[in-house]
Amino acid sequence: MKREFDKAIELRKSGHHKESNKLFMKLVSEFPDDASVNYQCAWSFDLLGEEAKAVPFYEKAIESGLPPKELEGAFLGLGSTYRTLGEYEKSKEVFLKGIGFFPGNKALQTFYSMTLYNLNEHHKAMELLLKCLLDTTQDAGILSYKRAIEFYSDKLDKTWK
Repeated sequence: MKREFDKAIELRKSGHHKESNKLFMKLVSEFPDDASVNYQCAWSFDLLGEEAKAVPFYEKAIESGLPPKELEGAFLGLGSTYRTLGEYEKSKEVFLKGIGFFPGNKALQTFYSMTLYNLNEHHKAMELLLKCLLDTTQDAGILSYKRAIEFYSDKLDKTWK
């Protein structure tokens, strides 16, 4: 299995997404309970723009016990996939679960903010994005206003007269 798995990864890296997906589908049929194979298969469907086909493989991968790094990617992939399919509540649920496991993952938080936007939770979305920005930027101009941005991040509709 390892040789075929590595070959499928290499195919993906070299831009041969259909061939990679075909090989991952073969591996899933041979090893249906392997979490990493399911995760990589889901990812391969996402790369093909076939998000709906990716969902069951992401779900199976998460249920089957992925190592932490892959689990972070699976939560991000499944949450983002649900969002692109318009299943915003499912997306929110997945992102909240993922953020619960990986509270420092700014990518999860950023993608979650997109889901919040789609759910018309604009306040939460902007607050989260601004906090992610402050936590990750090295831009001197933004950092010079860090205290003000932090202060206003949850008060965007408040006015002072």
